[in-house]
Amino acid sequence: MLNKWNDKSTVIRKGEELQMENLQSYLQQFLANKGDLKVSQFPRGYSNLTYSVELGKMEYVLRRPPIGANIKSGHDMKREYDILTALKPNYGKVPAPILYCQDQTILGCPFYLMERVEGVILRAKMPEGMIPSTALMRGISNSFVDTFVELHQLDVKEIGLDDFGKPEGYMQRQIEGWTKRYFKSKTDEIPRIEAAAKWLGQNTPKEPKTYSLIHNDFKYDNLVLDPRDWTKVNAVLDWEMATIGNPLMDLGTTLGYWVNPNDPDFMKALNLTPTHLPGNLSREEVVHQYSLKSGQVVNDVIFYYVYGLFKIAVIIQQIYLRYKKGFTQDQRFAKLIDGVTLLGEISHMAITKKRLDDLF
Repeated sequence: MLNKWNDKSTVIRKGEELQMENLQSYLQQFLANKGDLKVSQFPRGYSNLTYSVELGKMEYVLRRPPIGANIKSGHDMKREYDILTALKPNYGKVPAPILYCQDQTILGCPFYLMERVEGVILRAKMPEGMIPSTALMRGISNSFVDTFVELHQLDVKEIGLDDFGKPEGYMQRQIEGWTKRYFKSKTDEIPRIEAAAKWLGQNTPKEPKTYSLIHNDFKYDNLVLDPRDWTKVNAVLDWEMATIGNPLMDLGTTLGYWVNPNDPDFMKALNLTPTHLPGNLSREEVVHQYSLKSGQVVNDVIFYYVYGLFKIAVIIQQIYLRYKKGFTQDQRFAKLIDGVTLLGEISHMAITKKRLDDLF
C-alpha cells in the first residue's frame, strides 16, 4: 500500500474548464519555473473545484469556487489562502500556499495556488485493494482523533488568527444561519429536517468560555495520509469554512459525517466518508477519545451531533439546488435530495433516543 494509492487527477468535467492561456501567462509572471501548462481535475468533493496544475517540472494544486456559487457566503478564496499562510509555519500539517489571485479577468473568479502534498486520501469509494485492514483502520481512526485534538489545541493568538472570527454568539449565529440557508435553498418538503432545525433553535447550549480554531469539515477525505505509514497525517485540506468558535461544534460536524461499521445499510448508503469500514471507532468512541485526549468534557453531545447532521443536510441541499438550476452537469448531484431526507430521519432518531449509536 504505497504510492500507487496517491490521489490522482483526471479529465476536467464539462463546464469546469479553466482559461489555459490566461492562466499560463499569469503563472509565468510569478513562478520561476517555465514550460508547458497541463491542467487536470481532482474529481472528488462537492464544493470548491480543485485542479492539478503542472508547469514545467513542478506540480501545484489550484482551488477556485464552484460554478454558480455565491462566493461571499462560503467560498472565499482569500480567506482560505490566509488561513494556510498563518498555519503553515505554526502547524505544518497544511499545504504551503503559493499565490492568491483576485483578478477575475484571469479565470473569471478569485483562485489560489498551493503546494501538492503527496499521500493517500481515504474516500467513500475506494478500490478494493486499497481498503485498510481492520487493525490498520483502527490506527488511522485513532490518528484522526489525535489530529483533530491537536488542531483544536492550537494557540490562535500565537499564530495570528485570534481576530479571524467572531466567537461570541457563534453558536446562535450558526443555528440561525444554517436554518436560513436551508429554507433559501429548499426544493422539497422534508418535515424531519425542518423539525431538526426547530429543535436546535430550542436546545442550544450556553456559549463556552474558551474558543479555538475550528476546521468545520474535518473528515477522512480532507486528510492526506503518509504513503509509508497510513496512521500518520501529512496534511489537513479544505479550510474554506474554518473560523474561531466552539470546538464542540466542529466535533458535531465530524459526527454528522460518521457512519458506524454496525449502522444499518440505509445509513451506510450516505457513503460520505469511509467511517463504516471495520476497525473504525464508533461515534460514541470518537467522543470518548476526543474528551480523553483533549481533556474537555463533552456535554450536550446530542445537540452537537444533530447540528452536524443538519448542517451537512443544508450543504447537500444547497448543492442539489445548484444542480436543479443547471449550474453544474455533475450527475453525482442528481440524487442528493435523498441524502437530505435520510439525514432528517437520523436526526429524528438521535433526538428521540437521546444517544449517538444504535439509532435504528
